[in-house]
Amino acid sequence: MANYIAERFFDGEQYFTDYPFSVIGGKIAATIEVDSEAKKIAGLVVPGFIDVQVNGGGGVLLNTCSSIEQLQIMIAAHQQFGTTALMPTLITDDIEVMEQAADLIAKAIKERVLGVVGIHFEGPHLSVPKKGVHSEQYIRPLSSRELAVFSRRDLGVKMVTLAPENVSADAIKQLVDADVKVCIGHSNADYQTTKAALEAGASGFTHLFNAMSAMDSRAPGVVGAALECPDSWCGIIIDNHHVHPITAKVAIAAKAKGKMMLVTDAMPPVGQDDNASFELFGRQVIRQGDKLTAPTGELAGCVLDMASAVRNTIKDVGLTEVEALRMASLYPAQFLGLDTKGHLKVGADADFVVLDNNYQVIANHTHSDWV
Repeated sequence: MANYIAERFFDGEQYFTDYPFSVIGGKIAATIEVDSEAKKIAGLVVPGFIDVQVNGGGGVLLNTCSSIEQLQIMIAAHQQFGTTALMPTLITDDIEVMEQAADLIAKAIKERVLGVVGIHFEGPHLSVPKKGVHSEQYIRPLSSRELAVFSRRDLGVKMVTLAPENVSADAIKQLVDADVKVCIGHSNADYQTTKAALEAGASGFTHLFNAMSAMDSRAPGVVGAALECPDSWCGIIIDNHHVHPITAKVAIAAKAKGKMMLVTDAMPPVGQDDNASFELFGRQVIRQGDKLTAPTGELAGCVLDMASAVRNTIKDVGLTEVEALRMASLYPAQFLGLDTKGHLKVGADADFVVLDNNYQVIANHTHSDWV
């Protein structure tokens, strides 16, 4: 048992000042009396951030990650920026890499590696015209072998990003029946095709606006369907490169409240100070400050972390602190079905982060240990 007194405390719904709380068995517990031995926490205590799209970090890319130790390096790179739970994300690749990644995540889940809650397969069933930096050679139809990977029961939470024009509504329903959270992304589908996928059980959209058919006056496209549907969740990258702050502000206002999540789409350079480029499927990805591009100019993921996403959402998009924090924790927890995460009420997992006045991370507490 550990006792704390937080200078400021946000439980996911409301704020408290000089708030006493305890951690018992990795869970938040109420404190009846203030303990003289309680550790005082200066700053704002908030629920730990949850990122549903993490390709890499600390120099590690999930596609080439071969050990728990490498996976932990990737996790640690994001923990320093307040992420306490994440979905390692596999970029479109061949089936053998998919199977190896699934085996690695299953091992991490079994060994209770802190931070890993499941796996996100971004592809390979995508649209070639909207592939972004995904390798065209690996984009393919859904087969029984991929379905076997997606249907595994030892992977924690499972997400699959797909293009509904290339995966039938019946196949989407089959995935949903296998407890897969189907997200629409890297898609050039029209509104009707997107709606059919939602009716079949798709429940999310991957990096809203990016690599999907746009909304215009006579063709709502994937973006229009995403903003219209009140029951689906949208991930959005707030790094001032992928989406203009005003576009993000309008989209968040249009979307049903509680259904927009901050994501990083992070690549290996997150957590590294140098500006070195790196290789992705034989192509150099060029880093210029906080921007990653392929040699042909298209964006190639992010050097974004969740604390920066929160900060950008408040300072550039103009959202309230409360809503930005919820977009980083409560809403992704609800999307993933993680009832004990995303808030700090009694009984919640003791995943909390301490922020300063500029939303920089002072400390990260995951379950039991200061990280």
